Amino acid sequence: MKNKKHTILIAGASGVVGMAATEYFASLPDWQVMALSRRPVPLPEGVVHVPLDLCDLKACESAAVNLTGVTHILFAALYELPELVAGWRDPKQMEVNDAMLRNLLDALTPKAKGLRHITIMQGTKAYGGHVEPAPVPAKERWPRHWHENFYWLQEDLLRTRQPHSAWTFSILRPQLVFGYAVSSPMNIVAAIGAYAAVMREMGQPLNFPGGGRYINAASDSRLIAQAAHFAATHEIAANETYNVVNGDMLIWQDIWESIAQRFGMQAGARVPMELTSVMPTHEGIWKTVVSKHGLRNLSLEQMIGSSWQFTDRALAHGLETPANSVLSPIKLRQHGFHGCMDTEDSFIYWIERMQKNQLLPQ
Repeated sequence: MKNKKHTILIAGASGVVGMAATEYFASLPDWQVMALSRRPVPLPEGVVHVPLDLCDLKACESAAVNLTGVTHILFAALYELPELVAGWRDPKQMEVNDAMLRNLLDALTPKAKGLRHITIMQGTKAYGGHVEPAPVPAKERWPRHWHENFYWLQEDLLRTRQPHSAWTFSILRPQLVFGYAVSSPMNIVAAIGAYAAVMREMGQPLNFPGGGRYINAASDSRLIAQAAHFAATHEIAANETYNVVNGDMLIWQDIWESIAQRFGMQAGARVPMELTSVMPTHEGIWKTVVSKHGLRNLSLEQMIGSSWQFTDRALAHGLETPANSVLSPIKLRQHGFHGCMDTEDSFIYWIERMQKNQLLPQ
């Protein structure tokens, strides 16, 4: 650790963004990585695990004694209520997410004298797309959307403290994140993969369970990690907000056949299905899939959780003419970050990653 120039604390290391960031920063020669999460997670060699509940201020204060060398924070920790979409406007959800960042800062900043940069995550809800259709493309320079959101609580906390501190901050806004995690509340890759596996076991084609066509976009979690690295190491990113998207567009129906091929299936017709209500009834079939293919012994509930709700929303279930949703990546590119990814390739990469790790069948 003494030979590293930077020490980054990644809060929420068990999540989709946190896991990708942990792997990415661990691959950089000058970075020591400390992965903070409540539950144990598989970590790359050399990464230090920090088991911690961010809702517990006293626990944060105790842990901070061993975090004095932290120079950067990537805050990807997230609290979601069981009713995912309804929870986005729930005061409790906002209060807990605000408290988690506040507890970490209150405990750490007095001890980590070398802290130089903090990155926090927001998302498309910053533009109010879950409240009303947002203009396309959404841009960071717009005034805040009027709705209440924990994003604003966390952002205001940083903006209030930053002028009196030695550190700067950046805000990243990805869209529809693709990545690898177990029991994440918003992992659409795992949800679609499990849906495909169950339909195949039932002898069904891969029917499209969602609604009408609309233009969307996505963010590979590896790209988010690269953008976090850029923000943490470039002065131009100080106190700035950036959309972070792959750079192309996504229409689910147009990549559905490619997804079906990865499971040796035919892409079927559009057959609307509310995954949130239907898929939990197939635990028995999933158990057969797990046994037949030697997968890790996890139930659908353990692996997917509320990601069914997120996937229903992302696939526009119940909507014939969903509103287009696209974030502009221009500001980040103008400031010097030129990373991009093919969204279809990105989705397939993470499907195959979950297959290799025995979470989804080949």
